[in-house]
Amino acid sequence: MTVSVSEEKMIISAAIAPTIEKIAERKTIVYETRIDPAVIKVAAEKVKDRLFTRFGFLKPKPDEVEFVSMGKHYEPYMMISGKYCIDYYRKCSYAVKIDKEVLQVILLGHELRPEQATGSAAKYQNVIKLDGEERLVNEAKASLILNRSGHDVTLEQLPSAPSEKNPKRILAECGVEEVQENTDLGVIRSRILKRPKDINRVVSELFEVNERVLIYTPRFTVYYRNNKTGNEKAAEFDGVTAERIRKGRQNASHGNLPIPPPPPL
Repeated sequence: MTVSVSEEKMIISAAIAPTIEKIAERKTIVYETRIDPAVIKVAAEKVKDRLFTRFGFLKPKPDEVEFVSMGKHYEPYMMISGKYCIDYYRKCSYAVKIDKEVLQVILLGHELRPEQATGSAAKYQNVIKLDGEERLVNEAKASLILNRSGHDVTLEQLPSAPSEKNPKRILAECGVEEVQENTDLGVIRSRILKRPKDINRVVSELFEVNERVLIYTPRFTVYYRNNKTGNEKAAEFDGVTAERIRKGRQNASHGNLPIPPPPPL
């Protein structure tokens, strides 16, 4: 026999309630370009021979590496913070051991018949089973910084700079294609919005995003050609700090393929 469980008035339904979502509007920021292109050109000239290093130490002669072009683009980063909270009930069953001689138990006004125990205690004890529900609250939070592909980056990879007063105009003039609206939402959902599998019924459920910022930081890419081999490579620099961006996928070699024209400066 099963013991009845008193229900609280705040429980809204025996069915799973829909998720309540509160999503902040995304804000777009474009950093000012703090470094003059001429400074970038000088910095690139200092490292151009390293672009074509072979075996870690063989470098071409300076006059063998020719400047091709320089372009400017904007690298997007997404900052997003949110939380997920669910207040719910799950089914449960408790087995209470009693003496072998007990024939009946009266608990909370219900008559319960003992059942035979299992295991090492079966010879000396019986059990009564109490079926009910357990209430739990699960909460998860996350604050993320993501690149254009939705991969995590560190705070150190994102420079600080004053922002342009008209970011939409800057992006339009440079022909920048904005990051898809829900890229950041998809990532944070996958990280924190994880419904328990043992839900029986829901009291409340909330998915909230309280901060969404899309930051575009200026970058300069300088292209060079090794006249002896015909190979073409590029060096990328931060337009805020003038630091070289040292990432394999961003310093990729173009081989013998023609280099596409750079975006306008």
